Amino acid sequence: MAPTMTIGDFSQATRLSAKALRFYHREGLLAPAAIDPHNGYRLYSPEQIADAQVIRRLRALEVPVDTVREILRAPDIARRNVLVADHLSRLEAQLDATIAAVGTLRRLLDPPTPVAVEHRSVDATPALVIRQTIDLADLGDWYVGASAELREQAERAERAGCSIAGPLGGLWAAELFLDERGDAALFQPLTSLASIPTLGGRTRAETLPPTELAVAVHRGPDASIGDTYAALGTYVAENELGVAGPVREHYLREPDAGSDDVETEIGWPVFRVTR
Repeated sequence: MAPTMTIGDFSQATRLSAKALRFYHREGLLAPAAIDPHNGYRLYSPEQIADAQVIRRLRALEVPVDTVREILRAPDIARRNVLVADHLSRLEAQLDATIAAVGTLRRLLDPPTPVAVEHRSVDATPALVIRQTIDLADLGDWYVGASAELREQAERAERAGCSIAGPLGGLWAAELFLDERGDAALFQPLTSLASIPTLGGRTRAETLPPTELAVAVHRGPDASIGDTYAALGTYVAENELGVAGPVREHYLREPDAGSDDVETEIGWPVFRVTR
């Protein structure tokens, strides 16, 4: 008869409590090697210690029970490694979110940094534009796809003789944030719409209307851009300047491989101020 261990000895060897062992039995992760027919005590084999250690380590890393079950039943090492790597990616994403949340909370402890605001009259702007009504939850993915497409079309326009007139910009309707669905646009300013080649995909050539803006510049991680929006919105409200219209952003510096810092110019639509 193969050697067995009492649940007490097995618990001591694996650092898993009796409660945990009963739970893993119910969930089909670690069934006892045998159950004593006279007293109903669970008995485990020494060979099960390795699986118990794997379970304990995975659960300590908050791997869901269903995923632990998949890992233990994986047909080969390659499949097991894929499952572990997937959870590692989720942990890394959670860590990034936690670090960003910690930074936000720390900023709440500090007095707000004054934000410089200037008024600017923006002339009608020739541009290549991608417009779409989107859900707020899709904004990040939409921005990545639309900006790549827009840059490709802008390069074609340059080769055809058009001149770029500034950094990539965005137009965001208030409804996008108020209702979590609204109009979004990315645009590449040009000096003129003359010589525009035939455009592909979602990109169109148009002239953006003139506008009056209260402008502030955000410098730092994108996660903290809400602070600059808050300061600019406060300024506009306190001076009773706001008018209907999309917020206009210009992306002066986007994050790169070495830094997540950005430099974004934010323009809030306002009444024309006569000085």
